[in-house]
Amino acid sequence: MNSIWELDTFYRKRDIIIIGAGFSGLWTAIVIKEKYPEKSVLIVERNAIPLGASTRNAGFACFGSLTEIIADSEKMGWEQTLKLIKMRFEGLQKIRHYFKNDEIDFELEGGYEIVNNEEPLTHIDSVNEKLKTITGLDKTYSLKQNKIKEFGLGKSEFLIENPCEGSLHSGKLLQKLLEKCHELKVEFLFGTEVLKIEERTEDAEVYLSGDVSVKAGKVIYCTNAFTSKFLEKENIVPARGQVLLTEPIDGLKLKGTFHYDEGYYYFRNLGNRILLGGGRNQDFKTEETIAFETTEFLQNHLENFLREIILPYKDFKIALRWSGIMAMGLEKTPIVKQISERQFCAVRLSGMGVALAPEIGKEIAKMI
Repeated sequence: MNSIWELDTFYRKRDIIIIGAGFSGLWTAIVIKEKYPEKSVLIVERNAIPLGASTRNAGFACFGSLTEIIADSEKMGWEQTLKLIKMRFEGLQKIRHYFKNDEIDFELEGGYEIVNNEEPLTHIDSVNEKLKTITGLDKTYSLKQNKIKEFGLGKSEFLIENPCEGSLHSGKLLQKLLEKCHELKVEFLFGTEVLKIEERTEDAEVYLSGDVSVKAGKVIYCTNAFTSKFLEKENIVPARGQVLLTEPIDGLKLKGTFHYDEGYYYFRNLGNRILLGGGRNQDFKTEETIAFETTEFLQNHLENFLREIILPYKDFKIALRWSGIMAMGLEKTPIVKQISERQFCAVRLSGMGVALAPEIGKEIAKMI
């Protein structure tokens, strides 16, 4: 049994409980507290630190490569696609509004995409026209052939540049968001798993590991790929993203963030090292998992990609390998909605959580 001291403090009833302390959970808490400072907000996170995708991604501050946007528009129409791009773009602006570049290692080095056939290039002008109102630029995407050699990407046909994109340090961004939450008096229970939720007319009771429960007026799921255990009806497919990082490379020419093959491959420089991730389209079924591990098959595949596309004629050593878990679905639109009288969710960020989370927090705050 708990003591009266615990029941009156850590386990007392809250206005809002958010499950998950990744980007979505933290931004949601920040937006709610800024809008309703009098509301009590508790974030419950089952791990010692936020896990999932937030601390295990590639640190891209991006809103979509040309071929990805073309593919999305063909799949879900321009209206949905542009709405999503706008959310991502504004999310990135919001991050930069809240934090100084050097606090989160934000670098606006530009986003690039390697394209090896001419078809996507025929869409550049029409896509640029559509993005004008979002980015404010006449040319969001432009061909930069001179940089192929500059970056040492000799095996690539075309290089498309987007000057609005950059990179950041995901760990530092999370720490800054945590600091902001503490400033706003958001409370946390780390290392605590939510086992089940019982909703009643007057409140929702959240049962936690360690045989305790906390009542709340409203509960918000920000558990992305790990939501299916709570929301079985939603179309949420976990997607593991495997990543590797090289040791420092002498005379590395690469600078910026790069996409390849509709964004299925992504790489960037981290100082004078290369961080590369992706390739799950080589083995979709295996990568539909919530297991944090790397596979020999995909790691070998990524090393070959490194050898052939990114660092031809250069030796490299791998320093680290890891994986993160994203959430995908039949479409890329995030699921942000009210599920019942007292329960809400903000999940399925399709690998764009860095950019989407600030805006998703805003949408949820409106609903509650």
